[in-house]
Amino acid sequence: MNTYKEYIEQIEERKGQGLSPQPIDGAKLLSEIIEQIKDIDNEFREDSLKFFIYNVLPGTTSAAGVKAKFLKEIILGEFIVKEITPTFAFEQLSHMKGGPSIKVLLDIALGDDVSLAKQAATVLKTQVFLYEADTARLEAAFKNGNEIAKDIIESYAKAEFFTKLPDIPEEIKVVTFVAGVGDISTDLLSPGGDAHSRSDRELHGQCIFEHNKEKQNELLELQKQHPDKRVMLIAEKGTMGVGSSRMSGVNNVALWTGVKASPYVPFINIAPIIAGTNGISPIFLTTVGVTGGIGIDLKNWVKKKDAEGNTLRDADGEPILEEVYSVATGTVLTVNTKEKKLYNGSQELMDISASLTPQKAEFIKAGGSYAVVFGKKLQTFASKVLGIDVVPVYATSKEISIENQGLTAVEKIFNKNAVGTTPGKVLHAGSDVRVEVNIVGSQDTTGLMTSQELEMMAATIISPIVDGAYQSGCHTASVWDNKSKANIPRLMKFMNDFGLITARDPENKYKPMTDVIHKVLNDITVDDWAIIIGGDSHTRMSKGVAFGADSGTVALALATGEASMPIPQSVKVTFKGEMKSYMDFRDVVHATQQQMLSQFGGDNVFQGRVIEVHIGTLTADQAFTFTDWTAEMKAKASICISEDETLIESLEIAKSRIQIMIDKGMDNKLEVLKGLIAIANKRIAEIKSGEKPALTPDANAKYAAEVVVDLDKIIEPMIADPDVYNEDESKRYTHDTIRPLSYYGGTKQVDLGFVGSCMVHKGDMKILAQMLKNIESQQGKVEFKAPLVVAPPTYNIVDELKAEGDWEVLQRYSGFEFDDNDPKAAARTKYENMLYLERPGCNLCMGNQEKAEPGDTVMATSTRLFQGRVVKDSGEKKGESLLSSTPVVVISTVLGRTPNLQEYEAAVEGINLTKFKPSHKLLVK
Repeated sequence: MNTYKEYIEQIEERKGQGLSPQPIDGAKLLSEIIEQIKDIDNEFREDSLKFFIYNVLPGTTSAAGVKAKFLKEIILGEFIVKEITPTFAFEQLSHMKGGPSIKVLLDIALGDDVSLAKQAATVLKTQVFLYEADTARLEAAFKNGNEIAKDIIESYAKAEFFTKLPDIPEEIKVVTFVAGVGDISTDLLSPGGDAHSRSDRELHGQCIFEHNKEKQNELLELQKQHPDKRVMLIAEKGTMGVGSSRMSGVNNVALWTGVKASPYVPFINIAPIIAGTNGISPIFLTTVGVTGGIGIDLKNWVKKKDAEGNTLRDADGEPILEEVYSVATGTVLTVNTKEKKLYNGSQELMDISASLTPQKAEFIKAGGSYAVVFGKKLQTFASKVLGIDVVPVYATSKEISIENQGLTAVEKIFNKNAVGTTPGKVLHAGSDVRVEVNIVGSQDTTGLMTSQELEMMAATIISPIVDGAYQSGCHTASVWDNKSKANIPRLMKFMNDFGLITARDPENKYKPMTDVIHKVLNDITVDDWAIIIGGDSHTRMSKGVAFGADSGTVALALATGEASMPIPQSVKVTFKGEMKSYMDFRDVVHATQQQMLSQFGGDNVFQGRVIEVHIGTLTADQAFTFTDWTAEMKAKASICISEDETLIESLEIAKSRIQIMIDKGMDNKLEVLKGLIAIANKRIAEIKSGEKPALTPDANAKYAAEVVVDLDKIIEPMIADPDVYNEDESKRYTHDTIRPLSYYGGTKQVDLGFVGSCMVHKGDMKILAQMLKNIESQQGKVEFKAPLVVAPPTYNIVDELKAEGDWEVLQRYSGFEFDDNDPKAAARTKYENMLYLERPGCNLCMGNQEKAEPGDTVMATSTRLFQGRVVKDSGEKKGESLLSSTPVVVISTVLGRTPNLQEYEAAVEGINLTKFKPSHKLLVK
């Protein structure tokens, strides 16, 4: 059977799912289609023409190369297709977004046929996705006196590819659609369980609203009623897009409510309009900008005040909210992009300047942030070739410099890594900055989308600016099923060829490593002044400053070595008092959130800001527990301020783990891992010599807020509760409900426990082993009344536990142990009351493979308590995911319920929990 017939069979299968033909990205299939087009009598010719014109993915896909070559033949008259004139062929090339299409256009533009050359030049003047090989050809031709090359370069210097685009509409009519009340996680828009389909955009689009067909049909009906308006998706009384950093979530919203990017590229929509009472999650807002969309902070519910201006509270002490204006589904509003106001008819509702800054307006005009980034680089190239200054075309980057004001840690890092700013100018928070990126991470359930983004921006190799980049295999670690077998090797091959260190070797030369991506990135970050971009919301390192990002922003960082964002404000967190001996550091993490909310009257001062935590004495592994949780605090990022000695210890640990990766054979031909060890050695030498001590803020730095955590107030374990039965729906699943253990009275049933995810480290595994021995000595045996699933985050932790004897303890009490030679091929659906030793990776935390049984109450060390993430609701009971420390999880599964404080203390007696003593040094410069 030929490839085309296989494709037709697949089309018939997809019809049964209500799907269109899958977009073509393979050269073999498109080559067959072209042969059928050339055969005037071929029975499949008409369909082949449609597939060729309307169903081929652009960029650097192998199909794009074949398409560009055939279009060139048509333009040059080497083959005549009556349905595709040379003019139409040029139009097709203009929509192919770089790569082989640019090569073809340059071939023609720099060729001998003047008429065709001018037509090619006209198209090239609209293109921005040019790389060094392309610009080098243009520069060489220009220097050889080629007039067409000169004309193109002069156009680029004027940035006509941007200036000649249509202005954004002065008014955009929208109709509201409330997607949910309270925080809306990206799981609602792109469920983790559907991660396998993210690269098939039409198929993945069916999962929006967690496959809720009723809600999907409601949206479709609203669109029918308002065909002349855009739908604005809203999180009522909450924040839109919390949780994971999913381009797929924005893609789904755009697919249902956005506009078509190109008539010749299927199922790629852009420019969604989304909103939330409390705005948009910082990571999600960046993703909206990637597609040229608009994100609005509605502020349509505010705290009710009395005559003296005091906040009124309900019986539970919660602020009483009152509605300022309605955004109920079906409300027609006007986004005025000129006045930067939101209207209901003639009534002005609010100023939305923050949603329409000059930079964001450029993203909207250009169809996304990529085009602006590449456009600026192209204009700079052209100006340099012509020997002229760059003509101001794009909005001037805001540069805020405050005299006699010191710098926070993040301000220092941004100033060090800034590109294109005014020389010698010191920048403070609020400044718009392009920065060079040191470390980039791609994870496996969004990696296929990142690879597609790289293809569509015509990138073929990692930027030399990047010190190191890693492609993980952690999100598909639990179950090596047919979907994973089909997708992950292909992803690893692409990323390995692109220049990343990959968890799996395409040639199987080293054993697969399913380590949690954040843990690997934390190890390969070997400079406290580094900037890290990672394709996951928990890209929060305890060295440097890290930003979770969508798959597109990750692709841009890999391709260009740069990222663009305003310098964020910071909140300073310090500690006082002393930890109780029976408390775990995880309790300090939760108490930080609780005490912050208490200190600021329920306002989350962390949201959208960098948490600068003066951790001082905790090494990178342990400090990561704090920085990791800052994603749930809705912070944009976090920075750990460490003592010199602590940072050196952390870097030595990182070096040893990088060396393990080298010893496994994971380094590439560029010897990236070896280079990282060299960077670590240099940094250690700088600290020891006093040349460049560990990063600290200036004593006179200015913060948006300062939080002091009183360790003396933490007298019992703290639990983050999804509060699933709260009468106020907006208060459910927020991560802000932090309760003491005693709240549950030692009676709340626990159906399953989970020790794992990026929130745990080696110490947690040792605590688990010590607790099991403790319980056996106290009770004569260890008997689980609820299943306990244990997933170490990394293989090196397993190896270290084996060397130290703790893994043998865990094996003794377990009823299941992972086997890399025979990984699970299907997700577990039922659990026995025993200990499961699972493969290193994300496991239950991801929700895309393993889940608890519907309706279970889960006690977990994880980060996710969103509805349906770890556990779905059953017909009888809501699923709950309570988040706590390792000791609380373990004793809860032994008892089958939450322990009382006495039972907890007995279980941890004599055990070395993760301790923390605040630094006695002043961690400022």
